[in-house]
Amino acid sequence: MNRKTLVLPAVIGLLAPVLAACGGSDSGSDDGSAIVVGTTDRFTASKDAPAPLDPAYAYDVGTWNILRQTVQTLMIQPRGEGEPVPEAAERCGFTDTGNERYACTLRDGLKFANGDPVTAADVKHSIDRALSLKADSGVFALLSTIDTVETEGDRDVIFHLKTADATFPYKLSTPVAGIVDPDEYPKNRLRDGFDLDGSGPYTLKADVEDDELVKAEFTRNPHYKGNLKVNNDKVDMVSYKDADDMSTALDKGDIDLMTRTMSPEQIRKLSGDADTGVDLVEMPGLEIRYLAFNTDAPTVKSKAVRQAMAQVVNRSELVSKVYGSQAEPLYSLVPASVTGHSNSFFNKYGDPNVTKARALLNQANITTPVKLTLHYTTDHYGPATKKEFEVLRDQLNSSGLFDVSIKGTPWDTFRPAEKKGEYDVYGMGWFPDFPDADNFLAPFLDKDNTLGSPYDNSQIRNTLIPESRREADRLSASTSLTDIQDIVAADVPVLPLWQGKQYVAARDDITGTAYALNSASTLQLWELGRGVSG
Repeated sequence: MNRKTLVLPAVIGLLAPVLAACGGSDSGSDDGSAIVVGTTDRFTASKDAPAPLDPAYAYDVGTWNILRQTVQTLMIQPRGEGEPVPEAAERCGFTDTGNERYACTLRDGLKFANGDPVTAADVKHSIDRALSLKADSGVFALLSTIDTVETEGDRDVIFHLKTADATFPYKLSTPVAGIVDPDEYPKNRLRDGFDLDGSGPYTLKADVEDDELVKAEFTRNPHYKGNLKVNNDKVDMVSYKDADDMSTALDKGDIDLMTRTMSPEQIRKLSGDADTGVDLVEMPGLEIRYLAFNTDAPTVKSKAVRQAMAQVVNRSELVSKVYGSQAEPLYSLVPASVTGHSNSFFNKYGDPNVTKARALLNQANITTPVKLTLHYTTDHYGPATKKEFEVLRDQLNSSGLFDVSIKGTPWDTFRPAEKKGEYDVYGMGWFPDFPDADNFLAPFLDKDNTLGSPYDNSQIRNTLIPESRREADRLSASTSLTDIQDIVAADVPVLPLWQGKQYVAARDDITGTAYALNSASTLQLWELGRGVSG
């Protein structure tokens, strides 16, 4: 077998949806043994985050990729991209012309994995619970346009919205809208630990050591009724401390597939090697990386400091030195392939220019060099993060306008510290909740934003975001979306850096790898099967 790199189309939202058969009864070509998937995502229960897998709390790509296998949502993003389609629901849709009343009817005979029926009351409980708990992860803000949830009988749910929200079907496809059993998920508190129950395609058995999930065992849920075809009976997901250990496990045959996060060096090696028995699959991705600012912190409270950083940072050099062809410079929070994107940062700042940056600081009477620490996480966004921040540090320091140091911290410490406002400048990544421009803007700029950022622009929050959500035709929302991006480029509460592709590497007897991840980095384990080595 000649090892091959498969490259999938990078067209977002234009691929014809491929709807899978209902019921999920087929086992494909699976031979009965578990397919083993490696990841470097870490799952830790701690004092600051005791309920990492509760849908009302979880808000990162790793935990969501566990929830999406087990907790069912009313809607789901289809296999071939496009608009969301019913999943736990039999049908859903707006029932008014103003996009303010959304109704769903549950599938007949829907059950949780324990055999208990799933009812409209359970849906209401799940949504009301997430909104009332208001977990400090900020995930509840995805449901912020909901006013009330009404039920009619056991199968009908009606969502009354505060304001028009054309993106609402997408939001019902995210794990925070997952349907949970009231007996296991009380309304007034989060569910601590790694226990997880739902009506999705799999059940979960968590292998936990020292408050950390080291292996997630997914077994087909015999009661599952939905839109997905499940091609295997069991998938084990093993968490590795780094990309090298994960790669070694693939070489030894301990795992069948590895996904996020591989190092740039591993991807380059797999792209060039032949006859290894491993296929590298390159897929379109909407992952972005950016610097975020605590705009109340004395070091960066002046807009001129943030603007000067935006004027100095050289994205092309950063990408070239660290990621090569695996990423592209990004000049907005909204990726270039998403409807509504505007190159706002390039339009305002152009190419990197130290003279212009110095002028910005001089006009604001800022004494140089400005002393800053850039914080990054050591174990959440891949092994190249440290090198990325070294390049950023060197770029800023070589301007003579900044005196920058960098500091790396594990994610289970980094994230709570960031939310508490302990970092002035810090690096973050974003994997979209759904592939719409709204989801690259509102989570960072709206009230109850995921960063806990003090930045508040009333025009964005009160006018432009609501305006954009009124447009069912997302192209028609572009004017409002562009205005938001232009304001962000002027105020720089965040500084976008790059957008990346995504990859999986799998042994060549594993089928379904082309759909193992969708554009929003959702891990679709049900697509995997075991075929014949070619």
